Amino acid sequence: MKLTGSQIFLKCLEREGVKHVFGFPGGVVLDIYDELTRAPNIKHFLVRHEQGAAHAADGYARASGKVGVCLVTSGPGATNTVSGIASAYMDSIPIVVFTGQVPTPLIGNDAFQEVDIVGITRPCTKHNYLVKHVEDLARVIHEAFHIARTGRPGPVLVDLPKDVVQGRTVPKFPETIKIKSYNPNYHANPKQIKKALDLILKAQRPVIYAGGGVILSGSAGELTKFATLLQIPVTTTLMGLGGFPAPHDLWLGMLGMHGTYFANMSVHHADVLIAIGSRFDDRVTGKIEEFAPHAKIIHIDIDPTSISKNVVVDIPIVGDCKDALSQLNELVAALPPRELAPAHQAWLDQIAEWKRDHPLTYEQNSGELKPQFVVEKLYELTNGNAIISTEVGQNQMWAAQFYHIKSPNRWLSSGGLGCMGYGFPAAIGAQVACPDDIVIDIAGDGSIQMNIQELATAVEYELPVKVAILNNQFLGMVRQWQQLFYGRRYSQTPMTSPDFVKLAEAYGALGLRATRPEEVEPVIREAINTRKPVLMDFRVAPEECVMPMVPAGAPMHKMLLT
Repeated sequence: MKLTGSQIFLKCLEREGVKHVFGFPGGVVLDIYDELTRAPNIKHFLVRHEQGAAHAADGYARASGKVGVCLVTSGPGATNTVSGIASAYMDSIPIVVFTGQVPTPLIGNDAFQEVDIVGITRPCTKHNYLVKHVEDLARVIHEAFHIARTGRPGPVLVDLPKDVVQGRTVPKFPETIKIKSYNPNYHANPKQIKKALDLILKAQRPVIYAGGGVILSGSAGELTKFATLLQIPVTTTLMGLGGFPAPHDLWLGMLGMHGTYFANMSVHHADVLIAIGSRFDDRVTGKIEEFAPHAKIIHIDIDPTSISKNVVVDIPIVGDCKDALSQLNELVAALPPRELAPAHQAWLDQIAEWKRDHPLTYEQNSGELKPQFVVEKLYELTNGNAIISTEVGQNQMWAAQFYHIKSPNRWLSSGGLGCMGYGFPAAIGAQVACPDDIVIDIAGDGSIQMNIQELATAVEYELPVKVAILNNQFLGMVRQWQQLFYGRRYSQTPMTSPDFVKLAEAYGALGLRATRPEEVEPVIREAINTRKPVLMDFRVAPEECVMPMVPAGAPMHKMLLT
């Protein structure tokens, strides 16, 4: 029986287990949207901007562990997704983006709403496709999902010309995948694993440095077991938050430019650094010549191109983090019974001293409301069990420092790209994926306005996302740099914002405001107990800075603390 391309498209989504799609219609995808009316097993969420669709798919993927999907039209519909695609690419998030395209005979003729979205997104997708024949559609979609979710995950784009969507064929739905040039290695080499453990057991000052790969591989349990068995302290990147339980005695907090004092000092003085699912980006290493200068480095990653890319390592291990950690745990379990921790008890004592002497701190008096206080109250009143998304800037760093993520898939943030406007649509995607969870977007007054129109999406679909705006009336992080390094010349960083309470009400949401410390808890409690979208406007100290801070180009142990 012949099916149209649009019918094949939806059947493919159903075969991939897709239940939710974020998108925005347009001329060349009208056939797909018409067919959606006859697809009761797939719910479409109409966003108000295509960037919101890409970020919502991203947030859905991070919270659910599944592939996120978005569908947009050609031309500006496609180009509007590029920031979201690039953010997913930098953070290795599995999404599949379907873009409409003009009919194949018109490609290259500057047709109405034509862009070369395959060419535009080639540098920021794991792979992309232009489907030229309806007969190829089912295979391409199956490959797209396979590529997005396997190996080092990432975004895949599929460009759908209108004549392909309207064409008819008898579809062949593939059951298996075989791509000659794509065969990720999941199994870590046992010899390298043994070599790594031998080095770890000799260490006096070991540190585990974990990244987003721990979350993506589902290996948080294995990491916690390994660290606990050998009593090795753990730090993570921004993307790795939740990969190790924040309340744990071995937890060092996040490392890097705005990491904790004790995480950065531990890495600087370590003699063995065990990097797991991380990529040594510049916000973690600082001045690369002085990064972990005393350490032998073990690096576990599924992507061979990430190993020794930025920092040359001593023991490279290519493979899935879960497989590698499982092998390590088996080897540790087979060791003769002995006390493992005393070998580096002095090291743990030194770290405990750093924690006592230089904790994350701030001063909250009865006057100005401090943003850190707001984040701490969010943590306290949700018992640390909410899904947290963030925008980008100071709000992001305060959230990372003061909302202690206990488990994986509860932290959503644009790490590599640092894309303002990410948090709110990502929170919407997470709320769709996890309807019974509290989802909070910790935002700034600048970043929330990048995609604030998605409040209409949240209201329409009755998604009770909460937004906590740390409103300092500045583009805060840029202002902080101007304060510290540009003589307080605040060029284009002061901001005039709308009345967020009235704006929320105009959209049909609830708007709340707090200007003093004693008002914070009642506002948060009311927001949590409200089953509708809520904007909380917290008027915080305008010139509060995120500390610690490592200046650009400085080594990580040379932090500004005040």
